[in-house]
Amino acid sequence: MSENELSYIIRGCIFNVYNNLGPGLLESVYEAALVFELRKNNLKVRSQVPIPVIYGGEQLDLGFRLDILVEDTVIVEVKSVDLIHDVHHKQVITYLKLSGKKLGLLVNFNSSDISGSIFRKVNGL
Repeated sequence: MSENELSYIIRGCIFNVYNNLGPGLLESVYEAALVFELRKNNLKVRSQVPIPVIYGGEQLDLGFRLDILVEDTVIVEVKSVDLIHDVHHKQVITYLKLSGKKLGLLVNFNSSDISGSIFRKVNGL
């Protein structure tokens, strides 16, 4: 399945979670619900996936974790904040670079319009 096909399914799952729960909950609630929805769609999903950081040929134990990794292909970073800042976008781009993945989605569930709160990020590799 291509990244675009996965992205379409993931977006549908995000909409299901948002329509059922609405805004204002903790990120951990949205993450758990989204993992549930993705698995209902028969997707391979891992949450809180460690990301190694290699610096000077050494792996640094820094504790970076992807919120959700779908089909070992698409990163989903879940937020529930008043406002998405530039640093949130940079975080996803950095996670893409560190993991060698091509596509990431940044989603802010604390929004009055979820369709405007899903941001697609691409790693040029």
